[in-house]
Amino acid sequence: MRILIVEDDFINRKILHTICQKYGECDVAVDGNEAVKAFRFSLHEKNRYDLICLDIMMPGKDGYQVLKEIREIESNNRIDGFSATKIIMTTALGDSKHIFKAFREQCEAYLIKPVEEEKLVAVMKDLGLV
Repeated sequence: MRILIVEDDFINRKILHTICQKYGECDVAVDGNEAVKAFRFSLHEKNRYDLICLDIMMPGKDGYQVLKEIREIESNNRIDGFSATKIIMTTALGDSKHIFKAFREQCEAYLIKPVEEEKLVAVMKDLGLV
């Protein structure tokens, strides 16, 4: 599995990387702009990400903007449904407004920080990734 971790906070990035590296190759992006570049590069290289763990609150492009842009890129490349990259929002924002907004933008799952390994692995299993 190929995983992209998009997180601006070093500690949260390290935690996610430690968990995810057990399940596949992990790349890291520290902000939204870098995340979109990494996603585009993975398409260009024909080696797409299976999973993106995406923070919402980041400098520059926030997670919602990144999510929307990735879904537009996929749509433009006729990637949809089951073949689309699975995106799990990983954020401190736990209110229903933010959760509903993320699902409207087509994320597959939403986890509140601090992300616990058992919960992340359970979501990956639900998504058919492990």
